[in-house]
This record gives sequence, structure tokens and C-alpha cells, in this order.
Amino acid sequence: MAKTEFHFDKRAADIAQRFFERILRHTKGEWSGKLFKLPKWQRDVTRDIFGWKRSDGTRRYRTVYIEIPRKNGKTTWAAGIPLFSLFADDEPGAEVYSAAADREQASLVFNTAKEMFEQAPELQEHGQAFKRIIVSNGFPQGVYRVLSADAYTKHGLNASCIVFDELHAQPNRELWDVLTTSTGARRQPLTIAITTAGFDRESICWELHEYARKVRDGIIEDPTFYPVIYAADESDDWTQESTWRKANPNLGVSVKLDHLRTEYQRARMTPAYQNTFRRLHLNEWTQQDSRWLDITAWNKCGDPVDVKLLEGATCYAGLDLASSSDIAALVLCFPAESGEDERYVWLPFFWVPQDNLVERARKDRVPYDAWAQTLSGWSPNAAFGWQRNHFDRLIHFLFGVCFTPALLQLARHAWPALRLGQAFTLAVMTVMCASLVYEWFEWAIALALSPDAAEAYNGQQGDMWDAHADMLMATLGSLLIWPLIRRSAQQ
Repeated sequence: MAKTEFHFDKRAADIAQRFFERILRHTKGEWSGKLFKLPKWQRDVTRDIFGWKRSDGTRRYRTVYIEIPRKNGKTTWAAGIPLFSLFADDEPGAEVYSAAADREQASLVFNTAKEMFEQAPELQEHGQAFKRIIVSNGFPQGVYRVLSADAYTKHGLNASCIVFDELHAQPNRELWDVLTTSTGARRQPLTIAITTAGFDRESICWELHEYARKVRDGIIEDPTFYPVIYAADESDDWTQESTWRKANPNLGVSVKLDHLRTEYQRARMTPAYQNTFRRLHLNEWTQQDSRWLDITAWNKCGDPVDVKLLEGATCYAGLDLASSSDIAALVLCFPAESGEDERYVWLPFFWVPQDNLVERARKDRVPYDAWAQTLSGWSPNAAFGWQRNHFDRLIHFLFGVCFTPALLQLARHAWPALRLGQAFTLAVMTVMCASLVYEWFEWAIALALSPDAAEAYNGQQGDMWDAHADMLMATLGSLLIWPLIRRSAQQ
């Protein structure tokens, strides 16, 4: 989408800003009951989200990713977004949702929004608030509700606006995917993710963080994605107050400098707390939750080891076996010989069962299946999609089982001179060709609809391997039914 297709609508930006500053009020702390005067960073974000428009008058931005340290007012600001979307966004039958890793976390935004609503007579004239839902008057009626974290119960939604709180705590991507794909039928849907940094680099939050960073830096062009990241860079000195100011745009407003100084002293004196301080107050992605060992010292231990040089050396082995869900581990420790550098050499080996590799990767949020594929160059799940497309595989298998006898009888009836083996070969080839033609036809439709639509269409994302895999299953069905056909023909 070309940049010339977008324009900034000052009037729409003014309306959104005035909604916050003239209708909404703070609900907690020293500003409780006072009108919501937007700090600069919130004002800029609000005006950009609702001010930038497409040529058809709808919003430019559909996904907003905001990553910012704690206590910078993101939850309070985010609570105003659902109210604006419900009462001022001109969306018939609006469905607005607050979501998070659990209902309690999601309720933080909703409860703040509900308290804002109860302090705004202008909004109460146009809606009602209940325990976990706010509804707008009129027809069709709009609704704002807080959601639980159960993804499987959210497939029937038709969301117009989603506020996803603390995305870094999300255990997997299922709820995010279910909710974001529920906006497809809306005219100008809006999904806002607000979070602090995390430490799980296999999570959906890290995926969005990297995407947001690349959009911000111009590496990826996505005019519908709005990235906001306030954080200390890797090259910044985390001990300097100038770094704290860089990462905290609300420093001196909702973030108190004295509080940061106290937290810093605690982090300096307690190494285990350092990662917490840097992640929550400087918005740095750490590589572990708490800091037992300095990651810089850990990285220095990654020198390559020549195993042959260890032959005959003193070695101590530690073995930890697993029953069903744990990881089996064998660690070999080679202590330093006298007169050598006081360094130990460690050779660790880890095993997990292959049978539940995919399920284990999903549960542990560790890409065991991807590692296995990298090591071997091939994996059943990557090639055949057993987990995603097992029903499709079964259908093609039964296709071969059922159609081969029928095609065999047809071939022998049409060409009586054919021997049984020739007729069977002809039947198998027909089954293979029919399955292949079907798969390529399905894949062509998927490509025409786009890869995203292809995933919704048949779960295969336009992967050419699926055509060959299904053809193989159909052929396997034909081969397995062959002994029965031959025995029947002999009788």
C-alpha cells in the first residue's frame, strides 16, 4: 500500500484527544477524579492511531504494539481506548474486548474503564455498566467485555477492538491468533497490545517485539502496524539516570525518580534482582527471569571443545533419567589437570522422546521440533504436517482404500485382456493422479486467496509438500488393500 494513500485527519485526531481530556477522569492515586490530561507520549500515540486515515476514510493502523516500562500509565491510557471504540468510533454493533493471560489481568484494564465510565455522565447517557460488561444504547447494541484466557471458547467472536494487556505473560499464541483473526469482517478493526519486556524469546510477545522493531527501523514495510517501544538499548549503561529517562517517558509524572533510585540500589546489591529491574523499569528483554549468573560471563563459556583431546582425561558424569515429561540429561565434567588453567570442560547431552515432540514443543514453548529438523534436515511434521493435517491425511488414505477396488473392477471390465497386476497398476496410477490433481487444484485456490486465506481454507498455508504427502497416503491405502483384492480375485 503506497504512502500516498494515507492522510492525516486533524479533526479525527482532535476528537480522540478531546474524548480523553474532556470526558474521562483518573480513577486512582493523586489525580483521582481529575480530567485525563494526556502526557506527550500518550497524546502522540492517540492522535496517530485515530488521525491517520486511508483514502476511503477508515483508519490506517489496524495493529498497535506498545512496549514500555511499568508505571508509565499504559493501563490507564489503554482503558480509555475501549470506551472510545464503543461510544465514539461510529462502529455499528461494536464488539470490544479486554484480554490477557488470565481474567484477573484482563480485568485491570476493564475495571479502570468501568470506573471511568461511572465518572462520565456523558457516557452514562448512552450506555450501562455491569459487573463484567459495558453496553451502549441504540441498535445494533455495542458491547465491551472482559475475556477469560480460554482460546477455544473465543472462535465465535466478531471483534471490532481488542486491548491485549501484558502480552509477555501469554503462555502461547493461541488466544492472540483467535482474537486477531476474529476482526476480519470489521470495517476498521483495531488491536492494541500493551506490555513490558519479557524474557521468553520463543513467545508471541517476542515475535511481535521483533516485528515492531523491524517496522520501526524500516526493515519491514507495514503501513497498518504502529510500533511504540520505549527501552534502553543494548549499548546504554543501565546504571545511568539518563538511560532511565530514555526508557521512561513518564518519568517525573507517574514514574518517580526516587522510586527508580531505590530499585536501582536494590538491583546493584542483589544480582538476582538486576534482571527484574532492567526488564520492568528499563524495558530490556533479558534472557532469564532472575539473574543467577551474569549473561556476559555465561557467553564467555561458549568456546568450541575438541572431544578427541579429552580422551583418557579424568571425567565425572551426572545422569538424570526421565520418566514421561522430563528431559533426560547426561553431563560430562572434565576438571582441569594440575598446572593447567583452572577451567572445567562440560559436555552436556539431552534427550526427549520423538513421539510427543510437537506436543512437547507447544507445551514447553521450546522449539524442539525445529531443532530436530535442523539437526536431521527432515522431520515428519515439517514434511507431512501430521499434527495439522491428520484428518486430511486420513481422508486421502481412505480414498486409496475405497477407490482402488472400484477402479480395478472398472479396468478389468473395460479391458478384459488386462491381467490382474496390470489392472491394479492402472488403478493405483489413477488414484495417484486423482489425488494429485485435487491437491494442486486446492493449492491453486489457496494461492489465489493469499497464504493467509490458504491457512483458513485448509490449514496448509499453500505448502507444495502437502500435495505429495496426500498423494503418498492415497497410494499407501491402495497398496495395503491390494492383498485383499488379490485374495478375492483368486477365490
